Amino acid sequence: MNRQRRAMSMCLCGVPLAALGVSASAQECGAVLGVGGPSGATKLVSADQVERAAAQQYLQLKQGAIEKRALAPATHPQLIRLRAIADRLVPLAADCNPRARGWQWEVNLLGSNQINAFCMPGGKIAFFTGILERLHLTDDEVAMVMGHEIAHATQEHARERMGKNFATRGAIEIGSALLGLGSGGRMLADIGGELLTLKYGRDDESEADKIGLVLAARAGYDPRAGVTLWQKMGTSNKGAPPEFISTHPSGPTRIKDIEDSLPKVEPLYERAAKPARRFEPAAPKAAPASGARG
Repeated sequence: MNRQRRAMSMCLCGVPLAALGVSASAQECGAVLGVGGPSGATKLVSADQVERAAAQQYLQLKQGAIEKRALAPATHPQLIRLRAIADRLVPLAADCNPRARGWQWEVNLLGSNQINAFCMPGGKIAFFTGILERLHLTDDEVAMVMGHEIAHATQEHARERMGKNFATRGAIEIGSALLGLGSGGRMLADIGGELLTLKYGRDDESEADKIGLVLAARAGYDPRAGVTLWQKMGTSNKGAPPEFISTHPSGPTRIKDIEDSLPKVEPLYERAAKPARRFEPAAPKAAPASGARG
């Protein structure tokens, strides 16, 4: 079982930026779109605490998926595809947050019909089969989703929002644990619970959109896919937000913002080395003709 679990997860190795056709100093992170590094999350919750809690929570999610036979094996074509895309994006994450160099990155695929994906603090990435199959995502569109989620992690949006939540709640016992005055196990459990229900605000989502666009473009993925991605999201959800995204900003607003960013991001894509192999999703099945027999 231990061998099986190790085979189902992956610690990503760094890929030299030169191999991707980009320079570490060229338009680092989201600077080209006016976005800087982490904005200085509240010190009520440390980055180390959040990352350790995320690692524990991610492990529990994987174990639950194994029990339900919902964790894709390392040989699954879609998982191989996800990890190949991550191999190009992950080396760029340290330009946004130096801590990312020391993260134990993992990429896994969970069998679920949900349109969902996430990157927990510390580089723990998961995609649900629903987002790939129901939206028929191209590699470029997958890179947009993955870049967006990686950006949430590098910008420490979860840490900042949790700190604000704890401060607003004013829970003395939780605050004591977070500051090291209580049980470390309870502290991590409290943070882990927050990670499962966390919702990002409009500013966080907009920042992640911009940085994700830059990361994907620098990794050799067409930034125009950000537009088609959100068009698919809107069609699939009939105007409602997908599970893994906050309600703000709306799909049309996101598309406009991406279109406005394209002139600054497309040069990064043009200079980047492109992936040697691409996955082409199967075309959606046509609806049966009226009166056709099953």
